Amino acid sequence: MKSVVSAACCLVLFSLPAFGQKKAAAPTPMTSQQFVDFAAQTDMIEANLGQLAQDVASSQPVKDYGKMLVTDHTADYQKLQSVATQAGLTVPTAIDAEHNKSMIGPMHALKGAAFDHKYIAEMVSGHTKALAIYNDEAKNAQDAAIKTYAQNAIPVLQTHLQDAKALQQGKTPSGL
Repeated sequence: MKSVVSAACCLVLFSLPAFGQKKAAAPTPMTSQQFVDFAAQTDMIEANLGQLAQDVASSQPVKDYGKMLVTDHTADYQKLQSVATQAGLTVPTAIDAEHNKSMIGPMHALKGAAFDHKYIAEMVSGHTKALAIYNDEAKNAQDAAIKTYAQNAIPVLQTHLQDAKALQQGKTPSGL
């Protein structure tokens, strides 16, 4: 019995390097419409949660950060609408059900310091993801106007991420 188990273990161990040699499939690039959908959802969610932060956060820097996000993402949404319309694309006008259920709803259940902690963690995570997608779009977009829009949005998203990280570390962000 020990021989069978040993043989099986050896077989598994010797097979592991072969699994590591398989390349992961490259992510499928977004279409321009998929990017516009993502960007619009991001803007609407950030503005919605930013408004909520102004109302329920316990920390003034978190409230100020929320205000900055409302201002910046509302302006960005307007730019996105203009660029998307020129490109013949549609822009969502409401937060989708998935994000309402997974992000907006749970955040409305929190208040004070619990809200602050969860909100800032979400802002770090969300802006990290958004930057990766915007950077990809800025390099690979097929539509020139969408590409320029993504390139122009990156510095603002970087500031948002830096400020969220500063808040997460208990520091006052430089962008506020």
